[in-house]
Amino acid sequence: MKRSELRETVFRILFMRQFNTEEEMKEQAALYLDGLKEGREEVPYSEYVTAEDEAAVAEKLGGIMKYIPEIDTLLNQTSRGWKTSRMAKVDLSILRLAVYEMKYDDAVPTGVAINEAVELAKHYGGEESPSFINGILGKIARAGSEDGAESETSDAGERQKESGASE
Repeated sequence: MKRSELRETVFRILFMRQFNTEEEMKEQAALYLDGLKEGREEVPYSEYVTAEDEAAVAEKLGGIMKYIPEIDTLLNQTSRGWKTSRMAKVDLSILRLAVYEMKYDDAVPTGVAINEAVELAKHYGGEESPSFINGILGKIARAGSEDGAESETSDAGERQKESGASE
């Protein structure tokens, strides 16, 4: 399964999660993955879902679930006039996945996470979803790069102080 296919599978399960309890979700995710393998789910890559794919999906889902409180806090701080409780469930699922990839998954470059989220929004979201998602993720990315620049400057200053060099 390609990374974009894995991402779409994770998105679909995240979306389903919003309609099921925590206990039901494990069973629902397993049923969904079984459906992919058996061809009951209509996706172009259903013929070749492997055990490794299932493990990758489970790992990413587990990571997202672990960080949902932090992700939702960031989304609530970033989106003007839109709290997570008011967002369309499709958009919220896409945003949670993308923010997780941007903040916690070092294997996914920020630009790729944003681009893939916009593509999912074009396919699954409403007419305004792609621009809404792009705007929020762009704002988060800019804030993250500013934080990174400040952190790098701070780290450089600390290294200079430790080495005895003056600024």
